[in-house]
Amino acid sequence: MGKISPVSIKYVIYAKFEATGLVEKPDIIGAIFGQTEGLLGEELELRDLQKNGKIGRIDVTLSTVESKTIGEIQIPTSLDKTETTIIAAAIETIERIGPCDSKVSVTNIEDVRVNKREYVLERAKKLLAQMSSPDSREMQSEVSTSLRTGRILEYGDEKLPAGPDMENEEIIVVEGRADVLNLLKYGIKNSIAMNGASLPKTITTLGETKKLILFVDGDRGGLLIAKDAMANANIFAVAQAPDGKEVEELQGKEILACLRAKMSADDFKKEKLRIEKSRENIRFRRRTGREDTREEEERDAGIESRPGGSSPEPDKSEKELIEIFKEKLQKIEGTKSAIVLDNNLDVVKKASSAEIAYALRRTRARVYAVILNGLATNTMVRMAEEAGCKYFVAKNFAVSQETSVNLLSL
Repeated sequence: MGKISPVSIKYVIYAKFEATGLVEKPDIIGAIFGQTEGLLGEELELRDLQKNGKIGRIDVTLSTVESKTIGEIQIPTSLDKTETTIIAAAIETIERIGPCDSKVSVTNIEDVRVNKREYVLERAKKLLAQMSSPDSREMQSEVSTSLRTGRILEYGDEKLPAGPDMENEEIIVVEGRADVLNLLKYGIKNSIAMNGASLPKTITTLGETKKLILFVDGDRGGLLIAKDAMANANIFAVAQAPDGKEVEELQGKEILACLRAKMSADDFKKEKLRIEKSRENIRFRRRTGREDTREEEERDAGIESRPGGSSPEPDKSEKELIEIFKEKLQKIEGTKSAIVLDNNLDVVKKASSAEIAYALRRTRARVYAVILNGLATNTMVRMAEEAGCKYFVAKNFAVSQETSVNLLSL
């Protein structure tokens, strides 16, 4: 009696009860059937529903606390949603269990099919991962990529790896063959590799008739290569990968962002010399235990003072500043952007999260705080530090280097 196939169960009613005295499981089961009899009509009579397998075995767990009986009732059903909720509401009308006053309340109605769907979904993912056959889009992507990367050429007497569009007015000079392949992968065909740290004669000759854009890795080796290339060839502009990354591992959007942020060779020399001097000054003051003044930080970061001298810092407590930062962060929520604040907490610059480091490097305004709707990286924080920033506010930080900037995760 009351058996129901686990496959056909749709819902489980969970209810808790409390009786003023000592009762046992048969008392509770009897109260459920007895006090709901005739309440819902013939179609929803609990005894008949259980005989027909519409309601399963009623499970009761109980315990005694201070001469009271408390516990939980579970009723599995294969009824539809509406009928199940009516049964659940009827259970709450029970006022007595055995000889004791009682109170029953439904805590939850679980749709057991949700768990089955989750199992099906997870299992389907695992089965899909085991399938080795690529879908049509993967095949198209693989063929397209092979077509692009398969068109790498050998250029000049030194047979340098190059893309197929060497007739372009602008030629991107990278460090190695892997860099050329990566640029080809994203449709950039006018690149050539130096194939080493020293500058080949072929590229020096190219600089006489083409605009050479040097694109180097974001490490010290990339800087050394850039210095050597600018000293031995007519370099039109220089682009650099993000800090710690190599050109060969960049994604398409990162490549385009780096190329958009390129600098003229003269500006690159000045910028890198300024940054190296700034870092050396900061390291020296840290070694000697000196505290950086605001003027020293700004001078080392290459920031010009505003007319009329230094602006005072905001007359706010840190708690008040955090509330202001939160409010401004909410205004750029979902925009993938960042804002730069001056000492008056006014917005002096706005940029996308991908270009904030470049924007900080180029700004001449007095930087007090940076608010970023996203993940802050070492490069962003370093540029903020060099700009004299006091606070960097972001959703999260992926920063491994030491910094004098106060990092706030909001």
